[in-house]
Amino acid sequence: VQLQASGGGLVQAGGSLRLSCEASRRTSSNANIGWFRQAPGKEREFVAAINLSGGSTRYSDSVKGRFAISRDIAKNTVYLQMNSLKPEDTAVYYCAAATYLSSYNSAYNYWGQGTQVTVSS
Repeated sequence: VQLQASGGGLVQAGGSLRLSCEASRRTSSNANIGWFRQAPGKEREFVAAINLSGGSTRYSDSVKGRFAISRDIAKNTVYLQMNSLKPEDTAVYYCAAATYLSSYNSAYNYWGQGTQVTVSS
């Protein structure tokens, strides 16, 4: 399974961006898609995840109420709508695939290449 993340860019604080994660195909190994981010000098952290079948979602406390994860099954694509962006949201955002819904890095077996999100103050 290959994952292609896109949609990053430069935005002012308070603005919005939508990230996309397209999977090359859908199998049981990518039944759940998660978004993670890594800022310079920091560890990779969980942002949000979604189960492609039932649509169950999970969010980190830092983005809950501001970010929304969704999926388009026909397009094998998961979106991360990011609103009310803050400078501390600046990071490289990665999408990843797992067989079950999780907020832990170790659950994810396939990773996309990452897309840079920069929020200016």
